[in-house]
Amino acid sequence: MEEKELHKKTYSKVIDYIKNQIREGKLSMGGKLPAERELSVTLGISRNSVREAIRTMDIMGVISSQQGAGNYLTGNFENNLVESMSIMFLLNQIDYRQISQLRRGLELQALMLAIDNISDQEVKKLIEINNKLEKETEDNNVILDKKLHYNIAKASNNILIIDILQALSEIIDQFIVDLRREILSSDINKRRLQEAHTEMIKSLVDKDKALAYEAINKHFGIIDEKLR
Repeated sequence: MEEKELHKKTYSKVIDYIKNQIREGKLSMGGKLPAERELSVTLGISRNSVREAIRTMDIMGVISSQQGAGNYLTGNFENNLVESMSIMFLLNQIDYRQISQLRRGLELQALMLAIDNISDQEVKKLIEINNKLEKETEDNNVILDKKLHYNIAKASNNILIIDILQALSEIIDQFIVDLRREILSSDINKRRLQEAHTEMIKSLVDKDKALAYEAINKHFGIIDEKLR
């Protein structure tokens, strides 16, 4: 037990060191971490402990390990979120409805923030995507639907919302494979979704948060019907 606790303590030294380097501005996104040998000497711990800490941070998405080139700070947390949520889903800790409920709340907040932050160029891009949605084939509609929601989230300028929504989108595609396609294959639902998308974009153009609220609820009302 004592050996296990000691190992945990030495492993934590690496994590704490990296955090302090970031806080002090000595390490930033894309920056290269010191070599394992250097970390081992600096922190007074074994290279095995350094290597395990680095491997864990790689899995978490904190860093990217490149064979022969070193370890770089990337902050790519989306993959870790996807894996964590996938396991939670498989263990029945979360279900379809809970995913939809969380996504509804985040999409609403993303749209509200986008109303405050979106640029004219971003609005123009969303209008183009939405126009294509009316005309494209079923498969392309699925792709464009995801693209429209991603670009609204991106316009929120909130990286946490963007990452979590992207992770949720991946979970939906993994476990509810045909949900998007099933909704979009119905002419009635496709029209209803199109109206909701158009209202979302109109809320961005008009800076109308009341309309944004109505549009999100209309959109997720359709999804919830399919999940019942």
